[in-house]
Amino acid sequence: MKIAFVGKGGSGKTTLSSLFLRHLAAQNLPLVAVDADINQHLAAALGLDEEEAAALPALGGQLRLIKEYLRGENPRIASAESMIKTTPPGNGSRLLRLTEENPIYDACARRVELDGGSLRLLATGPFTESDLGVACYHSKTGAVELCLNHLVDGRDEFMVVDMTAGSDSFASGMFTRFDMTFLVAEPTRKGVSVYRQYKEYARDFGVSLRVLGNKVQSEDDVEFLREEVGDDLLVSFGHSAWVRALEKGRPLPFSELEPENSRALHELHAAADSAYDHRDWGRYTRQTIHFHLRNAQSWGNERTGTDLAAQVDPDFVLGEQAPQPA
Repeated sequence: MKIAFVGKGGSGKTTLSSLFLRHLAAQNLPLVAVDADINQHLAAALGLDEEEAAALPALGGQLRLIKEYLRGENPRIASAESMIKTTPPGNGSRLLRLTEENPIYDACARRVELDGGSLRLLATGPFTESDLGVACYHSKTGAVELCLNHLVDGRDEFMVVDMTAGSDSFASGMFTRFDMTFLVAEPTRKGVSVYRQYKEYARDFGVSLRVLGNKVQSEDDVEFLREEVGDDLLVSFGHSAWVRALEKGRPLPFSELEPENSRALHELHAAADSAYDHRDWGRYTRQTIHFHLRNAQSWGNERTGTDLAAQVDPDFVLGEQAPQPA
């Protein structure tokens, strides 16, 4: 399953995504975590020190390798240079699976050991000095979008993506790539403003959206969120001594997480599992093509000097039975 965590900057989405990842890892589920935020904090939230976090390879730095691997033997794609972030898979493309070994994971992923399990961690990479003034962050997340477009995942295996803050993810089609989107909101007017934007933008694309209240201190806070977001409110998280200990560099066993927060994580898991029941590979493929054609017309054709609409394979539908080249 593909899960996104979104929300206003400072809402706590990285903290909650890391807790959810720990919850899944404790059950020994196949698991890939992706830090796609411009402020790269997921590694630290998963317990890596500053040196280990800084040593993570950037997905954006391996974009050519990623394109070459995913292109495979697809006759509609002449070269890696003609691929853009929205290029869809077709017959002959290589597809990604969460449990396999492949050159992308070899080059970009690092294994992180957690209580009772482990995960692969991928990171887009932060802005560098050479990016300042000449690049937008969406050029960094293109590698993530390509991987999501080519990912074949099943029930009880997870790719969890900590997205960039606010509504910036709507600058690409990546917001449609997930089985479930968890929006983290504080019980304030600013806290729910991103929810309203997300709800409005996503309404025509069948996005499954649930709200996670965070930094909740009273029943009045919960009632405020319920009034603002209605039935989209799934659970609420309050103060966590466990999280505070981790932030101080004094991590506790995950089994000592507060019972109420542990129960909330089980509700997230159940909501994600329920969303999988409604997965529609045909719609997923059509949306991939929709955003590819929009990007091709807007800038891709001019950038590559190629008619990128020709990359669309009308006979291909992504799914668990999709063929994989040798």
